[in-house]
Amino acid sequence: MISRTDGERSVRLARAAIENALNPDGSHGTDAGRTGDLPPMFREPRGVFVTLRRYPTRELRGCIGFPLPVRPLGEAISEVAVAAATEDPRFPPVDRAELAHLILEVSILTPPVAVASGTPAATIAAIRTGRDGLIVEGFGRSGLLLPQVATEQGWDAEELLAGTCEKAGLPRGAWRDPGVRVRRFEAEWFAERQPRGEVEGEAPPSTPPVGPAGR
Repeated sequence: MISRTDGERSVRLARAAIENALNPDGSHGTDAGRTGDLPPMFREPRGVFVTLRRYPTRELRGCIGFPLPVRPLGEAISEVAVAAATEDPRFPPVDRAELAHLILEVSILTPPVAVASGTPAATIAAIRTGRDGLIVEGFGRSGLLLPQVATEQGWDAEELLAGTCEKAGLPRGAWRDPGVRVRRFEAEWFAERQPRGEVEGEAPPSTPPVGPAGR
């Protein structure tokens, strides 16, 4: 479990990285983006995503991350925060004025593991919505959805599988193909309630998995 204090540090680090990137002369930047001053956990490799949302509608404004633990967490947060603000191909780059009206969310991931396969029912039963995010890979394509997406959309496990396939540019039922790899991961997320405001957080639920839901 990640402490609320470290979760808040993660969000502040993400915002500081964006502010510093948008103000290269340092005129409106902040020293909060210095990763060397952070606790030891920020030097451990972790997968992480940074999401930007418009306030107060919470419309998506950018989301980029590292699914795998390839970089120390502090460095990874700073890098993907700037990328989410300036390099997400779905959106134009954020400018300094707009940043003041965005809320930031940081999702810190566990390493992905293979989802049980064999039959479609076994795959569905192995996924717990609200706890699991998914990575789908196959036919030269890949897609990822964070755990909170299923909660926000009210999806069951099968709908999450279909949505992740769609994110990968694959048919919604591609997860049933033996040539398609499905992996799951968990995430703890921390987000601002309002721009530069109080940070709230959530860990994966510990309730037992349920069987596949009907459609």
